[in-house]
Amino acid sequence: MNSTEFHVDEDHFRVAIFGSARIEKGDPRYNQIYRLARMIAQEGMDVVTGGGPGLMAAANNGHKEGRKNNDVHSVGLQINLAMEQGGAGHLDIKKDFDRFSGRLDHFMALSNLVVVAPGGIGTILELMYTWQLEQVQHTCNSPIILLGKMWEPFIEWIQEWPLKHKLMSPEDMLPIFLAKNCTEAMKIIKKAHHDFKEKGPDFCWNFYKYKLEE
Repeated sequence: MNSTEFHVDEDHFRVAIFGSARIEKGDPRYNQIYRLARMIAQEGMDVVTGGGPGLMAAANNGHKEGRKNNDVHSVGLQINLAMEQGGAGHLDIKKDFDRFSGRLDHFMALSNLVVVAPGGIGTILELMYTWQLEQVQHTCNSPIILLGKMWEPFIEWIQEWPLKHKLMSPEDMLPIFLAKNCTEAMKIIKKAHHDFKEKGPDFCWNFYKYKLEE
Protein backbone atom coordinates (compact mmCIF):
# COMPACT_ATOMS: atom_id res chain seq x y z
CA MET A 1 0.00 0.00 0.00
CA ASN A 2 1.23 3.47 -0.84
CA SER A 3 2.11 5.06 2.50
CA THR A 4 1.36 8.55 1.14
CA GLU A 5 -2.26 7.64 0.34
CA PHE A 6 -4.50 8.23 3.35
CA HIS A 7 -7.25 5.64 3.30
CA VAL A 8 -8.37 3.24 6.01
CA ASP A 9 -10.79 0.32 5.88
CA GLU A 10 -14.05 1.05 7.66
CA ASP A 11 -14.44 -2.51 8.91
CA HIS A 12 -11.05 -2.66 10.65
CA PHE A 13 -10.76 -2.41 14.42
CA ARG A 14 -8.06 0.15 15.26
CA VAL A 15 -6.11 0.60 18.48
CA ALA A 16 -4.46 3.98 19.06
CA ILE A 17 -1.21 3.90 21.00
CA PHE A 18 0.02 7.14 22.56
CA GLY A 19 3.48 7.33 24.08
CA SER A 20 6.80 9.12 24.37
CA ALA A 21 9.03 9.85 21.39
CA ARG A 22 12.02 9.94 23.78
CA ILE A 23 12.07 6.31 24.90
CA GLU A 24 14.65 4.46 22.84
CA LYS A 25 15.03 0.91 21.61
CA GLY A 26 16.30 -1.40 24.35
CA ASP A 27 14.33 0.35 27.12
CA PRO A 28 11.89 -2.07 28.87
CA ARG A 29 9.04 0.32 28.06
CA TYR A 30 9.96 0.22 24.37
CA ASN A 31 9.99 -3.57 24.47
CA GLN A 32 6.61 -3.63 26.20
CA ILE A 33 4.94 -1.56 23.47
CA TYR A 34 6.66 -3.61 20.78
CA ARG A 35 5.18 -6.79 22.31
CA LEU A 36 1.74 -5.26 22.71
CA ALA A 37 1.61 -4.08 19.09
CA ARG A 38 2.76 -7.49 17.90
CA MET A 39 -0.10 -9.08 19.84
CA ILE A 40 -2.56 -6.55 18.37
CA ALA A 41 -1.46 -7.48 14.84
CA GLN A 42 -1.73 -11.20 15.60
CA GLU A 43 -5.37 -10.63 16.58
CA GLY A 44 -6.09 -8.95 13.22
CA MET A 45 -6.33 -5.34 14.40
CA ASP A 46 -4.82 -2.14 13.02
CA VAL A 47 -2.67 0.21 15.07
CA VAL A 48 -2.71 4.02 14.96
CA THR A 49 0.21 6.05 16.29
CA GLY A 50 1.70 9.50 16.00
CA GLY A 51 4.08 8.12 13.40
CA GLY A 52 7.23 9.36 15.12
CA PRO A 53 10.19 7.78 16.94
CA GLY A 54 10.34 6.21 20.41
CA LEU A 55 7.28 4.29 21.51
CA MET A 56 5.51 5.15 18.27
CA ALA A 57 8.23 3.35 16.32
CA ALA A 58 8.06 0.47 18.80
CA ALA A 59 4.34 0.11 18.11
CA ASN A 60 4.71 0.28 14.34
CA ASN A 61 7.63 -2.15 14.18
CA GLY A 62 6.02 -4.58 16.62
CA HIS A 63 2.82 -4.49 14.60
CA LYS A 64 4.71 -5.33 11.42
CA GLU A 65 6.44 -8.24 13.16
CA GLY A 66 3.16 -9.72 14.40
CA ARG A 67 1.27 -9.82 11.12
CA LYS A 68 -0.03 -13.12 9.83
CA ASN A 69 -1.05 -11.54 6.53
CA ASN A 70 -1.29 -8.15 4.83
CA ASP A 71 -4.86 -7.43 5.93
CA VAL A 72 -3.86 -5.27 8.90
CA HIS A 73 -2.31 -1.83 8.77
CA SER A 74 -0.23 0.59 10.80
CA VAL A 75 -1.44 4.17 10.49
CA GLY A 76 0.78 7.13 11.37
CA LEU A 77 -0.65 10.59 12.07
CA GLN A 78 2.54 12.62 11.97
CA ILE A 79 3.04 16.10 13.38
CA ASN A 80 5.59 18.37 11.75
CA LEU A 81 8.10 18.96 14.55
CA ALA A 82 11.81 19.54 13.99
CA MET A 83 12.64 17.73 17.26
CA GLU A 84 11.06 14.45 16.13
CA GLN A 85 12.45 13.81 12.68
CA GLY A 86 13.14 10.22 11.66
CA GLY A 87 12.73 6.96 13.52
CA ALA A 88 9.07 6.48 12.65
CA GLY A 89 9.26 2.72 12.14
CA HIS A 90 7.11 0.86 9.62
CA LEU A 91 4.00 2.70 8.39
CA ASP A 92 1.48 1.51 5.80
CA ILE A 93 -0.57 4.69 5.80
CA LYS A 94 0.42 8.14 6.96
CA LYS A 95 -0.89 11.67 7.09
CA ASP A 96 1.01 14.81 8.08
CA PHE A 97 -0.36 17.60 10.28
CA ASP A 98 0.85 21.07 11.16
CA ARG A 99 -1.40 21.48 14.20
CA PHE A 100 -2.08 19.18 17.14
CA SER A 101 -5.81 19.95 17.17
CA GLY A 102 -6.52 18.51 13.72
CA ARG A 103 -4.25 15.54 14.40
CA LEU A 104 -6.05 14.69 17.64
CA ASP A 105 -9.44 14.89 15.93
CA HIS A 106 -8.21 12.38 13.35
CA PHE A 107 -7.05 10.08 16.15
CA MET A 108 -10.54 10.13 17.63
CA ALA A 109 -12.24 9.58 14.29
CA LEU A 110 -10.06 6.56 13.48
CA SER A 111 -9.63 4.80 16.82
CA ASN A 112 -11.92 2.27 18.48
CA LEU A 113 -9.81 2.01 21.63
CA VAL A 114 -6.88 3.95 23.11
CA VAL A 115 -3.78 2.68 24.90
CA VAL A 116 -1.72 5.34 26.69
CA ALA A 117 1.88 4.32 27.33
CA PRO A 118 4.42 6.31 29.38
CA GLY A 119 5.01 9.80 28.02
CA GLY A 120 5.35 13.50 28.72
CA ILE A 121 3.33 16.60 27.89
CA GLY A 122 2.25 15.44 24.44
CA THR A 123 1.10 12.05 25.69
CA ILE A 124 -0.79 13.60 28.61
CA LEU A 125 -2.45 16.02 26.19
CA GLU A 126 -3.59 13.11 24.04
CA LEU A 127 -4.95 11.28 27.09
CA MET A 128 -6.88 14.25 28.42
CA TYR A 129 -8.31 15.18 25.02
CA THR A 130 -9.55 11.62 24.53
CA TRP A 131 -10.99 11.57 28.05
CA GLN A 132 -12.75 14.91 27.70
CA LEU A 133 -14.41 13.98 24.40
CA GLU A 134 -15.86 10.88 26.03
CA GLN A 135 -16.94 12.87 29.09
CA VAL A 136 -19.00 15.31 26.99
CA GLN A 137 -20.21 12.51 24.69
CA HIS A 138 -18.58 13.89 21.57
CA THR A 139 -17.30 10.38 20.88
CA CYS A 140 -18.71 6.93 21.50
CA ASN A 141 -17.75 5.17 24.73
CA SER A 142 -14.49 3.27 24.37
CA PRO A 143 -11.95 2.03 26.90
CA ILE A 144 -8.87 4.17 27.62
CA ILE A 145 -6.12 1.83 28.83
CA LEU A 146 -3.30 3.37 30.87
CA LEU A 147 -0.38 0.99 30.53
CA GLY A 148 2.43 0.90 33.09
CA LYS A 149 3.12 2.02 36.63
CA MET A 150 3.53 5.70 35.65
CA TRP A 151 -0.23 6.16 35.60
CA GLU A 152 -1.16 4.79 39.02
CA PRO A 153 -0.11 7.91 40.98
CA PHE A 154 -1.70 10.11 38.32
CA ILE A 155 -5.07 8.41 38.78
CA GLU A 156 -4.64 8.59 42.56
CA TRP A 157 -4.20 12.37 42.20
CA ILE A 158 -7.32 12.58 40.02
CA GLN A 159 -9.29 10.71 42.68
CA GLU A 160 -7.86 12.75 45.58
CA TRP A 161 -8.36 16.20 44.05
CA PRO A 162 -10.76 16.75 41.11
CA LEU A 163 -12.98 13.79 41.98
CA LYS A 164 -12.98 14.17 45.77
CA HIS A 165 -13.65 17.91 45.50
CA LYS A 166 -16.55 17.33 43.08
CA LEU A 167 -14.85 18.95 40.10
CA MET A 168 -15.77 15.85 38.12
CA SER A 169 -18.30 13.03 38.51
CA PRO A 170 -17.62 9.41 39.51
CA GLU A 171 -19.00 8.38 36.12
CA ASP A 172 -16.13 10.26 34.46
CA MET A 173 -13.76 7.58 35.74
CA LEU A 174 -15.52 4.74 33.91
CA PRO A 175 -13.51 4.90 30.66
CA ILE A 176 -10.18 4.56 32.52
CA PHE A 177 -8.51 1.15 32.87
CA LEU A 178 -5.14 0.63 34.51
CA ALA A 179 -3.09 -2.22 33.06
CA LYS A 180 0.21 -3.36 34.53
CA ASN A 181 1.37 -5.28 31.47
CA CYS A 182 0.54 -6.38 27.93
CA THR A 183 -1.49 -9.37 29.11
CA GLU A 184 -3.88 -7.19 31.12
CA ALA A 185 -4.15 -4.67 28.30
CA MET A 186 -4.91 -7.39 25.74
CA LYS A 187 -7.76 -8.80 27.86
CA ILE A 188 -9.57 -5.50 27.51
CA ILE A 189 -8.62 -5.01 23.87
CA LYS A 190 -9.87 -8.47 22.89
CA LYS A 191 -13.19 -7.94 24.66
CA ALA A 192 -13.70 -4.66 22.82
CA HIS A 193 -12.67 -6.24 19.51
CA HIS A 194 -15.21 -9.02 20.04
CA ASP A 195 -18.03 -6.52 20.55
CA PHE A 196 -16.89 -4.55 17.51
CA LYS A 197 -17.19 -7.64 15.34
CA GLU A 198 -20.50 -8.73 16.87
CA LYS A 199 -22.30 -5.39 17.13
CA GLY A 200 -20.62 -3.08 14.65
CA PRO A 201 -18.30 -0.07 14.87
CA ASP A 202 -20.96 2.32 16.19
CA PHE A 203 -21.64 0.28 19.33
CA CYS A 204 -20.89 2.17 22.55
CA TRP A 205 -19.44 -0.11 25.19
CA ASN A 206 -20.66 -0.75 28.70
CA PHE A 207 -17.47 -0.01 30.61
CA TYR A 208 -18.34 -2.35 33.46
CA LYS A 209 -17.81 -5.33 31.14
CA TYR A 210 -14.14 -4.52 30.73
CA LYS A 211 -13.06 -4.20 34.33
CA LEU A 212 -10.40 -6.78 35.05
CA GLU A 213 -11.10 -9.36 37.70
CA GLU A 214 -9.00 -8.99 40.81
